Amino acid sequence: MQKTALLSDMLEEIIHELQKTEHGFKHIEEAGRNILEEKQVDVLSVALELLGNEAYQARMLGTFLLGQLAADNEQALKVLKSTVAADPNWRVQEMLAKAFDYYCSRIGYEAALTEIKSWLQHENANLNRAVIEGLRIWTSRPYFKEHPEIAIGLIAQLKASESEYVRKSVGNALRDISKKHSALVEQELLSWDLTDKRVAFTQKLVTKNQK
Repeated sequence: MQKTALLSDMLEEIIHELQKTEHGFKHIEEAGRNILEEKQVDVLSVALELLGNEAYQARMLGTFLLGQLAADNEQALKVLKSTVAADPNWRVQEMLAKAFDYYCSRIGYEAALTEIKSWLQHENANLNRAVIEGLRIWTSRPYFKEHPEIAIGLIAQLKASESEYVRKSVGNALRDISKKHSALVEQELLSWDLTDKRVAFTQKLVTKNQK
């Protein structure tokens, strides 16, 4: 009972400090690493408690912790994919993207392909975007660095997404890749049906600022 009370007091103090900063991720990540170093703390339980807090900074912290756990904890990954993906705060969604990339880096990007595809094909646009944004720049990541055509193909699947903010991520991600792999991206664009307004929207972003 005393241990639980001490943990609650600790979290309350952490959240209070986090709320003093409205922007950025470093202070969240630092707080998360401090919690991970507490050997007697059940980090998963702490993360779940934080997700229920009204302060978005607390939910960002919970998301960060889940990302750190996800490679070795299936429940943590499931909560990212369900509870966190449903969070209405855009900052929490940015942290979800970072958490997913960390998960992929831990297990290896090739080994993560099944989960990457699952998130990209999910009906929740927040999950789609988390993958695309989290892995940017895709071709700087191991495996995709050697297989840029696979990265391009995966991202391009969402070129006609109903979600404009997903299509923006698609366009920006492919434009990133085109700086080093212009021929591959151009080849992909040749197959696009530009009579589809959503596809045309994405294509314009890919080719933006190109000479």
